[in-house]
Amino acid sequence: MKKAVILLSGGLDSATVLAIARDQGFAAYCLSFDYGQRHNAELAAARRVAATLGATEHRVATIDLKAFGGSALTDASIEVPTGGVVEGEIPVTYVPARNTIMLSYALAWAEVLEASDLFIGVNAVDYSGYPDCRPEYIAAFEAMANLATRTGVEGKPLRINTPLIDLTKAQIVQRGTALGVDYGLTVSCYQADDQGRACGACDACRLRRIGFEAAGLTDPTRYRPAA
Repeated sequence: MKKAVILLSGGLDSATVLAIARDQGFAAYCLSFDYGQRHNAELAAARRVAATLGATEHRVATIDLKAFGGSALTDASIEVPTGGVVEGEIPVTYVPARNTIMLSYALAWAEVLEASDLFIGVNAVDYSGYPDCRPEYIAAFEAMANLATRTGVEGKPLRINTPLIDLTKAQIVQRGTALGVDYGLTVSCYQADDQGRACGACDACRLRRIGFEAAGLTDPTRYRPAA
């Protein structure tokens, strides 16, 4: 089987990407990150998703983005916004350079595995305005990767696959459902509790809820009891 490295956060999008990669015949080597985020419920979700969807291997790399902060997801003193996305502004839930760092780790593992494909669940439609989710960013990183690696120099180009890039959240949910993804295993909330229960108020919860509603499907998200 062809090998691919899949960035797997444990959320809805990355679970769908893993299902797509498996459906395309790839042996999936999943990579998650303990990067100092607000909660580890998503890592538990990533383990569940990897096991359920038939990942060949799943690793969790530890990096310390909390040391730099600058994001509501890595700095407890910055509140997670619940008022929705302000057009033209990059929200405080953006983690500086996160996708660049994670893709670099995935690139390193891909070289060792002699895998020509990376998969990442970035989306340029229903997203929060993150600069590292845009098609031009992915194209630039792929070009860099093929200049900076032995495999690229030896004429074995590496591809960064972004199967969700042009899909709405509803289309993502429909695609994953058709491929048998159990979204009840996933955690999308920016501030989920230790049990993986969602807050229901952050942008990630809002986009997830709207996606299921638009898809006409039942949202299996578990929410925390109201205070």
